[in-house]
Amino acid sequence: MTATTIRPAREGELETLRAIEMDAAGALIDAGVPFPGEPHPLSLDQLGAYLADDLLLVAADGDDVAVGFLAAEEIDGMLYIAEVDVIRHLHGNGIGRSLMLAAIDIARARGLSAAMLTTDRFVVFNYRFYRSMGFEEPADMPVSLRAILEGEIANGMDAGRRVGMVLRL
Repeated sequence: MTATTIRPAREGELETLRAIEMDAAGALIDAGVPFPGEPHPLSLDQLGAYLADDLLLVAADGDDVAVGFLAAEEIDGMLYIAEVDVIRHLHGNGIGRSLMLAAIDIARARGLSAAMLTTDRFVVFNYRFYRSMGFEEPADMPVSLRAILEGEIANGMDAGRRVGMVLRL
């Protein structure tokens, strides 16, 4: 396991986080995830909004350099995890899990009822990972998560592959 520290992101790191996201997207491309058009990172405005809400977390290495991040937002009393990315050569070292656990701790501290996300059901290193953390495909999907999922599909993501998952807190 690579030694990392989870901490709030800093404004000066936003471009680095975009680069991490694009690097991590390569793993999805290699896994056969069909992207509508070219993959692109979150915008600086989007990252800035997560940062302003104290929901942009960084996994930093021993030199305090970002090697992964998680971006989330509060929606309808739940934490929506919009993005989790780790530099590819560090995949499998528990960094993503540490980011997720930190976000779940924040959600609990804020009194939120659940954490939710969308993912590709056929990318085992994502889907199984989230299942191992207790996320499930709910029969009663929250309206806000359904809207996010429908938006992804409307923007070209494959409806047969996309899934919403929830962890009740």
